[in-house]
Amino acid sequence: MKVPTALPPGCEILVVEDDPALRRRLAAHLRVLGAHPIEAGTLAEARRLAADRRFDFALTDLHLPDGEALELLRERVFSENTGVVVMTAFGAIAQAVEAMRLGAGDYLTKPFEPEQVAVAFMRWRAQQAAERRESHRSNQPAAPEFFFGNSLAPLRANLERVLEVERRLAHNPPPVLIEGETGTGKSLLARWLHRAGPRADRPFIAINCGALPDNLAESDLFGHERGAFTDAKQGRIGLFEAADGGTLFLDEIGSLSPPAQAKLLSAVEDGVIRRLGGTRELRVDVRLIAATNRPLAELVATGGFREDLFHRLHLLQVTLPPLRERRGDIPALAAHILAGIARRHRLKNMTITAEGSARLQAQPWRGNARELAHELERAIIFGGPSLDFAHLAGARPAAGADAPSWRNPAWAMPAEGFSIDLVITELVTEALRLTGDNVTAAARRLGVTREFLRYRLGHGGVRRDGPPPVTA
Repeated sequence: MKVPTALPPGCEILVVEDDPALRRRLAAHLRVLGAHPIEAGTLAEARRLAADRRFDFALTDLHLPDGEALELLRERVFSENTGVVVMTAFGAIAQAVEAMRLGAGDYLTKPFEPEQVAVAFMRWRAQQAAERRESHRSNQPAAPEFFFGNSLAPLRANLERVLEVERRLAHNPPPVLIEGETGTGKSLLARWLHRAGPRADRPFIAINCGALPDNLAESDLFGHERGAFTDAKQGRIGLFEAADGGTLFLDEIGSLSPPAQAKLLSAVEDGVIRRLGGTRELRVDVRLIAATNRPLAELVATGGFREDLFHRLHLLQVTLPPLRERRGDIPALAAHILAGIARRHRLKNMTITAEGSARLQAQPWRGNARELAHELERAIIFGGPSLDFAHLAGARPAAGADAPSWRNPAWAMPAEGFSIDLVITELVTEALRLTGDNVTAAARRLGVTREFLRYRLGHGGVRRDGPPPVTA
């Protein structure tokens, strides 16, 4: 775990020490580091100061004139967002351990160098962020690698330019906006951008804004203090703080409530956040990637998204095309996804036949790559090792001299032309007759989708000779 070496600028630190000389020396050192120390010499002073403000950190001696600092921890005087470090003399380690059991983040044994104080504070902060990230990731499955394919070569070139901008502006990179239909791989592309960029060794935090209730979105993103709302029995840092120094990916950003959008604009423009129930602004260094399945410009036009936030997010924008517009990539994409699924299920020698590949290319894939992945996993579970996807419509006869032909060799296209729509209607009618009006079976015989067949039934003038209803 990488520990930051500098204190957050302007952070407020309570220094509780009954020795005036040592207290002034510690406070002076913290001021040099850019912090704002506030001094107290007794438990009573510490209680009074902690009641009026929420400190970022607290440094307290264990033994004070009016009692033990352990009382402050037992009484939960400090917020869970306050990093507490206790000071103790040699031989009182047992009390220091008890302090950590009660919530202190670390302890220092006197005498110590003032430089050790900042190290102890930032070690606690790094540990807290790591725990927040771990709790957020605990229910998230491992993500596969993004697959580009030949048709996304222009997109790859555009992304390289985005990465070059990020390398040049490493300390303040502009946000990236990814637009594309559901299932096109926006979250995978966001992870690819993080891994390929200069922050690859720093945290990557992803959150689906569409899954956040309005009353919890601000708390999850920006954190909250104890008592900020009814159920806030403990303070907690938000995902912006957890992603500090790394990347925060906001999927379906258009789902955020107006108040959350306002706070997000401040975070993007100024690099500062404020926890719910908090009074101080906290500086964060986050590389933001946002994604939406509906163009944000449309949401702005209907009043569903802030125009000023849209312009901030739209500086670097990429669009992922739907899978139906890159059918040539489907065989290689399917093989890539299949390899990952087979590894997960510990299966070997899984292949897709030529007929299966043709069937996959014939599908509309309205759910895009995500739907394709689900179809591949279903095929592995119920079949294999050679997958031909016989249950899918759209089978094509294999090319070659022995391939069957439905056309009468004696037929020639008339010079005056003919009605291809009438031919399609007759073929659909015959397929329905042969299958007892079963749409799925008829579509399989014709090599088309059920949706195409249902469209013809509704708009193509297809006639049926019998009254039985069409079945699925």
